[in-house]
Parts: sequence; structure tokens; C-alpha cells
Amino acid sequence: MDDALARSEAAGPEPLPPPSSPSSPPTVDVPRPRRSPGQWLQIFVPYIPSFVPLAIVAAIVVTLVLVTGLAPLNGLFTSKFAPTPSSGPASWGILVFVTGSFLTAVPALFFSMVIGLGIAIASVVYLPRIVTRFLDPCVDLLAGIPSVVYGIWAYLYVSTYFGSTLNPFLFRNLSWIPGVGGPAPPLSGLGLPISVFILTLMALPITTLLIRDALRTVPRDLWESGLALGATRWEVTRRVSIPYGRGGILSAAFLGFGRAFGETVAVAMVINVEASYPHNIFQGTGTVASLMFSILDSAYGNSQFLAALCYMGLALLAITLTVNVAGRYFISKLSATEIAGL
Repeated sequence: MDDALARSEAAGPEPLPPPSSPSSPPTVDVPRPRRSPGQWLQIFVPYIPSFVPLAIVAAIVVTLVLVTGLAPLNGLFTSKFAPTPSSGPASWGILVFVTGSFLTAVPALFFSMVIGLGIAIASVVYLPRIVTRFLDPCVDLLAGIPSVVYGIWAYLYVSTYFGSTLNPFLFRNLSWIPGVGGPAPPLSGLGLPISVFILTLMALPITTLLIRDALRTVPRDLWESGLALGATRWEVTRRVSIPYGRGGILSAAFLGFGRAFGETVAVAMVINVEASYPHNIFQGTGTVASLMFSILDSAYGNSQFLAALCYMGLALLAITLTVNVAGRYFISKLSATEIAGL
């Protein structure tokens, strides 16, 4: 008996039986309340405004596609535009006008970004508050001027100055540069230089506004820390403010390009539309938008003219959407890189 007691003490206390699991409650099927039409309306109404821009773009694309019927046009993606040739079939090449659109939009974007950056830095960094309260609305007011007013002003007054003074001066002194020398500039002053000038003025408000807002997002303590380290205001702007707001500056570049690339009336009035590549910077050419404006009257009653017009609209829309999508992609990648570097 002592041996049995010793063995029981060595083995330890007996384990307790596992607790009995409580019985699960019975499942009861609870019917879901049926939503009334008013409740469904409250759910879906907030989504409607977000789909309005997509619906508008889809409606434009569908309309253009239905009008064209995707029927092939002779020489559409070539540089020969001859809708009424003396012999042979008509040719509807738009590459020369796509090239002209880039020849006017890219220099205008460059000048508007440089000038806009200077105005924004002066407004945010250097000028006193009382001056910026007057300057900022004046820059924004440029966006409210109709494009036809820009065109009339440029055609009646600015073209005279370009034809008599600026273009001859550039031709005499810079003719050794490729693209400047060649045929003498026309006395009318119409052509690429005045088109770039007008597009620069029209893209300037949006680029200045976005760059100005991007520079104003710099935290005040970050700005004051740079000054406290002994840097000048220009050094803080160049090394802190511009890198900090580069996402907004890049947005200004892409939106400014879209503004300049698709401008129609003002460019059509001063570019001297020609279906040919310019021999130098003083010659006339054509843009897709200005060509569409010029042949609009001929499109009615002519199925081929109307189809060509819609194909040009699709090309213009595709280029603009591609630039905007690429801009959003680069901006998102830039934002992700900044977040990863924090």
C-alpha cells in the first residue's frame, strides 16, 4: 500500500476532465429588411456626379466613331492633305498638322512654364502681401479672356509688330541657327512665332496658378528652418520649395500642354494655315485644331469631309488623353518616391 501511495505521488495529480463545450445556440434565419426606392436612391445618387465626366468623354468618342463608321480614308496617316486634288483621289493626311500642333504647343509650354515659375516665385517669396493681392487676380484674369479676343488682338496689332520688327530682327541676327535661316519672314507677321506668343499667354494663367499653389504648400517651419541655417530666400526656394512642390509643378506642365495643344480659334487666326511643314520658324503651318476650324464649313453636306473632321477630333482627343494619363502616372510615381524617402 505504501508502494502504491508513493507511485501516485510521483505521478502527480490526475488531470482534470476537459470542460464540456457549451451548446451552440440554434440558428435563426432573420430576413433582411427590404430597401425602399428612396433608400436605393440615397445609395446611388452620390456616385452619379463622379461618373458624369466619364459619360461625357464616352459620349464624345461614341459620336465621333459613329459618324466616321471607322471607314478608311485615303492617306489618313500621311503628310499629304489634298481634299480636292486636280488629279487622282483625295488625300486626308493629318501628320503634318499633328507636327504643327507640337511645334506650337511645346515652345508655348516652355515659355509659359518659365514665366509662370518666375511670377509664382515673385508672388510667394519676394513681393509684399499688398502687391500680391493685386497681382494674383490680374494673372487669373487672363484665363477669362475669350480666345477670339486674343486672336483679334494678335491679328490686328501684334502681327504688325512681328512682321515689321521682331521677325526681321531675328532673321538678320540669328539666321546662322538651323531653323531660323532660309526664306525671309513674311511681312504680315503671321506664322509660328505669333502663334507661340498667343499660346504662351493663354497657357500662362493655369501654369502660374498651379505653380503658385504648389509653392504655397511648403510648410512654414520648413521654410524658416532653411533661413535659420543661413540660406538666402532664393536658396531656400531652389533647394526646398521647388523640390517640395515638384508634383504641382509637373501638373502645371501637363495641363498647360493640353491648353496649348487644343487651342483653336486664336491659332487659326494667326498661324496662316498651310498643309506643309515650315521651312523655318517664320513660316506658316497648321495645327489639328486650326485645320478643323478652317474646314468646318466644308464638312456639311460632304461625307468625306465630315469623316475626316471626326478622325481629326479622335486624333486630338487621343493625344490629349494620352498626355493627361501619362502626367497622372508620373505624378503618382513621383508622390510614391517622396513618400518612400520620408
